[in-house]
Amino acid sequence: MSYELIALLMFSTMMLMLLTGQRVFGAIGFVAVVAALLLWGDRGGYDIGYSALIKLMNWYPMLTLPMFVFMGYVLSESKIADDLYKMFHVWMGGVKGGLAIGTIGLMVLVSAMNGLSVAGMAIGSTIALPELLKRGYDKKMVTGVIQAGSSLGILVPPSVVLVLYAMIARQPVGHLWLAGVGPGLMMAALFIAYIVIRCALNPALGPALPEAERAQVTRAEKMRLLRAGLLPLGIFAVMMVPFVKGWTSLVEASAIGAIAAFIAAVLKGRMTKNVFLTATRNTLGISCMFMWIILAALAFGAVFDGLGAVKAISFLFTEQLGLSPWVILILMQLSFLVMGSFLDDTAMLVIVAPLYVPLVGALGFDLVWYGVLYTITCQIAYMTPPFGYNLFLMRAMAPPEISLKDIYGSIAPFVAVMILALTLTMVFPQIATWLPNYVYQ
Repeated sequence: MSYELIALLMFSTMMLMLLTGQRVFGAIGFVAVVAALLLWGDRGGYDIGYSALIKLMNWYPMLTLPMFVFMGYVLSESKIADDLYKMFHVWMGGVKGGLAIGTIGLMVLVSAMNGLSVAGMAIGSTIALPELLKRGYDKKMVTGVIQAGSSLGILVPPSVVLVLYAMIARQPVGHLWLAGVGPGLMMAALFIAYIVIRCALNPALGPALPEAERAQVTRAEKMRLLRAGLLPLGIFAVMMVPFVKGWTSLVEASAIGAIAAFIAAVLKGRMTKNVFLTATRNTLGISCMFMWIILAALAFGAVFDGLGAVKAISFLFTEQLGLSPWVILILMQLSFLVMGSFLDDTAMLVIVAPLYVPLVGALGFDLVWYGVLYTITCQIAYMTPPFGYNLFLMRAMAPPEISLKDIYGSIAPFVAVMILALTLTMVFPQIATWLPNYVYQ
C-alpha cells in the first residue's frame, strides 16, 4: 500500500470515529497509535506516543494555559465582570445602540480575561441579554451582538485556541497573541460601526435610555462604577505591560495575571470557598482537556510526517493541479467553514493541522499570520448555519422568547463583518504582523 493511501485511510478512519461521537483526543490518538504500531512495530508505536508526551511536558509556555483560564474563572465567578457591564450601562446608555456597543466592549474585556468564547457567551447571556431585552432592544440585534462579541474570545489575547495552534504549529505563543490584537480590535470596531449605523438608520433597534433614568445616576455613582468597571482592564495591564516591555516572560506574565485576579477578588470580599473551588475545578478540567488534545495531535502529526503525506499533498496541489499558493490558502479557509458547521475549533485544528500547517509553510506564508487567519475563520464557522457552535450555545442560554429562528436570523450581518475582517487581514498581513514584529524586533 502506498504512503498516500495509508494517509488517506488514517484520515478517513479518524473522521468516521469522530462521526460516531467519540471524544476528539480519543479518536485522533487511537488512529495515530494504531497506525504507528502497524507501520513501525511495537518500538515505533510506543516511541511516537512517548516522544509526543515528552515534547508536551517540555513545552514551557504550556504553563500559561491554566494560569489564564484560572484568571478568567476567578473574574467571572466573583462577579467582577458584572461591574464591567454596569459601567458600560451607565456610561453608554444615552447613545442610540449604546448598550449594544457596551456589550461589545464587555466582550472584548472578557476575552482579555479568559480566552474562551464560551465564557463570553455565558456572561453576555446572563448579564447583558436580559437587560437589553428589558430596554426594548430588537431580539435579533442583541442575539447577534452577543454571539459575535463572544467569538472574540478565541482571537483577543490570551486566546486559548492560539495556545493550541502555537503548540501544534511550533510557533511562539507571544507572537501569536500579539498578532491577534490588531485583527481582534479591528473586528470589534467594525461590530461597533455596524451597530452605530444600523441604530442611526432605525433607532427602534437600539433605543437610548430615557433622560429621566439617566438623570437618576449621580456623577459620583458614575465615577464609582467607572473605577469598578476598569478593574479588569487594570488587571490585564498589570499582566501584559511587563511582558510587552520585556521585563517578564510569558509564563511569568500569566502568573502575575492569575495572582492579580485572585487578590482583586479577595480585596472586594468576593473570594469565597465556592468561588475558589469552582474556578480551580474548571481550570483543571479545561487544562487537562487541552493537554490530551495536543498530545493526540502531536502523535498524529508525527505519523503524517513519517509518511510524507504533506509533501504528497503539496505536489498534488502545486504541480499536478497547478494551483497558486493563494488559491490553495483560500480553499483551506473554505474547508474550515465547512468543518465548522459540525466541529468545534480545537477539533478542526487537530484534524487538519498535520496537513495544513506544513503546507502553509511550504507555500511561503507566515505561520503566525496564518494562525490569525485560522482563528478568524473559526469565528465565522462558529456562527454559520446549520450547526454553528455559537448558534446552539445561544439557544441553550437564551430566554424562551428568543426562538431558534431569531438566532439564525441574527447572524448574517455579523458574519459579513467577520468576512470583511478576514479579507482585510489576508490582503493586509501587517494588521496581524505589525505588533509582534515591533515588540520582537
